Amino acid sequence: MNYMPGTASLIEDIDKKHLVLLRDGRTLIGFLRSIDQFANLVLHQTVERIHVGKKYGDIPRGIFVVRGENVVLLGEIDLEKESDTPLQQVSIEEILEEQRVEQQTRLEAEKLKVQALKDRDDEATAFS
Repeated sequence: MNYMPGTASLIEDIDKKHLVLLRDGRTLIGFLRSIDQFANLVLHQTVERIHVGKKYGDIPRGIFVVRGENVVLLGEIDLEKESDTPLQQVSIEEILEEQRVEQQTRLEAEKLKVQALKDRDDEATAFS
C-alpha cells in the first residue's frame, strides 16, 4: 500500500462509518461520502451523539457538511464492535434534559469559583 499525503489518504475511507469530533465539542457519527483537499467532509445518515455520564442519545441530522477546520478528530467505527458499549442509550428528550442539568451544575460551580477568587482578592487587598 502506497502512502498518500494529507486528505488523499482518506479516499479509502469513503462510504465507511465514521465518528467526527468537532471543535465545539459536538460528536457526529455518519457515513463519509466526500472529502476535499481542505478536509471538508460530507456525512450521510448522520446523528449527533450526546454523552452525559454513562448515558447517550442520538439526534438524527441527515446529510451533514463539516468544514475541515472544525474537525478535531476523525475515526472509522468498527461496525462489529459498535454495539459493544458500556453506555446506556436513552431517548432524545431524556439526554437533552440530562445535558441541561449537567450544564447548569457546571455553571453554578463556575460561579462559586469566581466568587471565591473575588473574595480572596478582596481579603488580600484589605491587608495591603
